[in-house]
Amino acid sequence: MSRYFATIRWQLDQHDNFTEQKYSRAHQWQFGDGAEIPASASPNIVPQPYSVPEYADPEEAFVASLSSCHMLFFLHLAAKAGIVVKSYVDEAVGVLSEDTSGRKAMTQVCLRPKVTLAGQHANEQIDLDPLHHEAHALCFIANSVKTEVLIQPLLS
Repeated sequence: MSRYFATIRWQLDQHDNFTEQKYSRAHQWQFGDGAEIPASASPNIVPQPYSVPEYADPEEAFVASLSSCHMLFFLHLAAKAGIVVKSYVDEAVGVLSEDTSGRKAMTQVCLRPKVTLAGQHANEQIDLDPLHHEAHALCFIANSVKTEVLIQPLLS
């Protein structure tokens, strides 16, 4: 068993009006050994100036977490198979909508990895779908959520 830690910090500004919902949603995420990321509510949910569009928001982090987990397993599997990956770019998209019970939820995340190969496979068309399928099956984060996660690899 492993444990993972995150500390979330928020502070009310003396000029904010908390009970009227007029306060900043900006806060800090601190992970494990000290990495810090400025975060905020999504401007799609909380209007500016109470949200900060350039900060990460929980919905984006959810999508990034799924994408990152998938990528890390994909890279591991490719290396194990002797396939050298030169680059991996995923412009993942998450959909926030109502679930079957009418509650807001991340109902779908579409991972769209574009993989460029190097070495002996650089100019070959290799079917990477089996590696993506296995990476998805191994991804701890994908195994932890009920959201539909689609994998739609893009050709490089």
